[in-house]
Amino acid sequence: MTENSEAQALKRIETPLRITLAGLWAERITRAFWPLWTVAIASLAAAAFGLQDVLPIEVAWFLMVAAILGLVWGLAHGIRAFRRPTRIEALIRLDSKLPGQPIAALRDTQAIGITDEASKAVWAAHRTRMAARASGAKPVQPDLQLSSRDPYALRYVALTALVMALLFGSLWRVTTVAGIAPGGAANAAAGPAWEGWAQPPAYTGKPALYLNDQTAEALTLPTGTKLQIRLYGEPGALIVSETVSGRTDAPPASQPTQNFSVATSGELAIEGAAGRSWKIIATPDVAPSVTPAAEISRDGEGRFKQKFTAKDDYGVTKGEVSIALDLTAVDRRYGLKTDPESIAPVVLDLPLPFKGSRAEINTTLIDDLSESVLSNLPVTITYAVTDAAGQTGTAEPIHLILPGKRFFDPLADALIEMRRDLLWSRANAPTSLEILKAVSHQPGDIFPDDKIYARLKAVIKRLDTEAKTLTPKSRDEIAKELWEISLMIEDGKLNNAKERMQRAQERLAEAIRKGASPEEIQKLMDEMRDALDDYMAEEAKKNPADPNDETSPQNQGPSITQDQIDQMLDKLQKLMEEGKTAEAAELMKQLQDLIKNMKVQQGDGQSGKGSPGKQAMKDLGNTLRDQQGLSDDSFRDLQDGQEGQGKDGKTLSERQQELREKLKQLREGGKLPGQGSDKNAEGKQNLDDAGRAMEEAERALKDGDLPGALDKQAEAMDKMREGMRDFGDALAEQDRQEGSAPDGTQQTEDPQSGGPRDPLGRDNGLHIGSDGNLAENKDIYKRAQELLDEIRKRSSDQSRTESERGYLNRLIDLF
Repeated sequence: MTENSEAQALKRIETPLRITLAGLWAERITRAFWPLWTVAIASLAAAAFGLQDVLPIEVAWFLMVAAILGLVWGLAHGIRAFRRPTRIEALIRLDSKLPGQPIAALRDTQAIGITDEASKAVWAAHRTRMAARASGAKPVQPDLQLSSRDPYALRYVALTALVMALLFGSLWRVTTVAGIAPGGAANAAAGPAWEGWAQPPAYTGKPALYLNDQTAEALTLPTGTKLQIRLYGEPGALIVSETVSGRTDAPPASQPTQNFSVATSGELAIEGAAGRSWKIIATPDVAPSVTPAAEISRDGEGRFKQKFTAKDDYGVTKGEVSIALDLTAVDRRYGLKTDPESIAPVVLDLPLPFKGSRAEINTTLIDDLSESVLSNLPVTITYAVTDAAGQTGTAEPIHLILPGKRFFDPLADALIEMRRDLLWSRANAPTSLEILKAVSHQPGDIFPDDKIYARLKAVIKRLDTEAKTLTPKSRDEIAKELWEISLMIEDGKLNNAKERMQRAQERLAEAIRKGASPEEIQKLMDEMRDALDDYMAEEAKKNPADPNDETSPQNQGPSITQDQIDQMLDKLQKLMEEGKTAEAAELMKQLQDLIKNMKVQQGDGQSGKGSPGKQAMKDLGNTLRDQQGLSDDSFRDLQDGQEGQGKDGKTLSERQQELREKLKQLREGGKLPGQGSDKNAEGKQNLDDAGRAMEEAERALKDGDLPGALDKQAEAMDKMREGMRDFGDALAEQDRQEGSAPDGTQQTEDPQSGGPRDPLGRDNGLHIGSDGNLAENKDIYKRAQELLDEIRKRSSDQSRTESERGYLNRLIDLF
């Protein structure tokens, strides 16, 4: 490598070399002169605080001389300690950070083997490699740390004092230092002639103003700003004139101390030598406002949610909602016919953010008043918010039915109604007692557990004893016991899979009849699916050849697979979401009859294991249920006021993160149905939205914002449900395109009826719902009667086989 090549290599590192050299300058200036600027900053901070005005003249003189000497010493120390950096030093520092110190190698000369060509070639190759390394040189950062030279951090103390002086003092006070200098006493005595301060209310967050520094003609100040003015010199030389306080007992205008508050816009003037005047523009503190959403929703557990928006110019400090009975709107029948006892309104605190601005709040009120007598009754809801000034803003009252937990088990619903009647009025005690006795008389199998029956009998016995002298305390205790018994009946676990399935069917049918909310339907649908899964798995294990087995072909009707039931449940849920309650009730009845009369077979031909699409749908359902459970735990912690111990020792935010990652895996696993279809794309988009909502809920949980987390969790569950509907549609479309039934059998279309047929051309026997309007076919009942007559005719035909006639007889029993 030639000398010219060496120069080119060094030229390539010129830029990092210059930056490194500049860093050396900064490093050495900082190390040499830090005492100088530390003394200078400390002196400036002391002068800005006005120490020279409050200390005795002797002490002020001493400190000023000490400051000057300190500055001189700092300058001398810096000049003596400073050593000008050179380019060679910068080159050495740059080279020290490179592997193998290539710059030094480029500056070396060959000492051995100068006449040997092989040695010269090796040396040239070495220099070429070092030049390549040198070309990758990066600027070296300077070491500006002074902890070893300033172990007590005096530089930071001085800097902190200066910042405090700028915030709470005034740089104008530095000029008063001249007053303590020789010949400056007269100037010091002459000024300032007055001083003034404007202190806005603390809740406004606005800084205090030093009026001597305000040169503008107009000042905009919040109403309630405190003005403090001090007049110096001869009494009467200066007077205060103002029209902003509205005072009726104002002190003399020449009084040295003037304290008043801004109540309205007007003029403020200090009249006299060196006086000043301002036009004061008072900005009133506007009362806060609150606007609740017109709609209120209820989840499957009975919690209600209502969004609201609260605004204030400086921030809302408190909010509450009052829920009172709307007696004029109550249907005064049965236990509500009696005049109610005094029912105090329920007052709830509105959730406010723990940090951040409260000038505009958009959040959701979430609570559970299911145990209140007001639950599921007409109420008047009134929102009110308060600001720091004590002003209150109230929204227009809202009249609605207060959402609460609803019971779909008939027995539990009856007990809850008796409980409501007792809380409504103790005069209902005798009537409620008679009804409870009637319910518990000859219980048979209506009580799922003997313990529940025993607890109810104990309640009846106590009510029988105290009915005529029932005290409020006893009434509340009895109501509490009836609530717990009803919960045990409604949500209790049954050991028998068939009983669980039957109860789930009855509760879902009752919910459809009562027009339950989508969240309640979803909860009951999940319960129904779980119960069916357990029942189908249990039935599939039984021996179908056993003549005593209820699932034996001799004792059962047509086969039905779990996939077919899932399809019916999806259709049922879709009808409920579309508001087709009558069709949903009819389909529910069909489902109950089918499960009751048909034998169980495995779906998909894989020993009960569904297709990847089906399995992915089930995994999504499990994730949705886990999210609901996490939301329940979050709400419980909100009521308790603190985060409790999570499952497996995990916090709520950690559980939320796991659910979000699980949803992401399902989203990206490639097993969701309808790959490449529009429905699949819409479903994935909904899952993306659910994932984002989960992420925001996780962040809110980490910040301790439980109301915000619950709102985002509800949004995530809504998006997951929408996604599951999209994937369900995609799966159904996929089955239609493949020409196969959900259980894997091939289908053919009946050209006349348009219905699916099995490979032999026969009717598949299973019709799930109807996409058409039942009322559109005027002859539907006539056609049904004709089909039933034909089935009866064929069942009595002795020429047909015994198995065929048995099948026809089971159809007759079914319909």
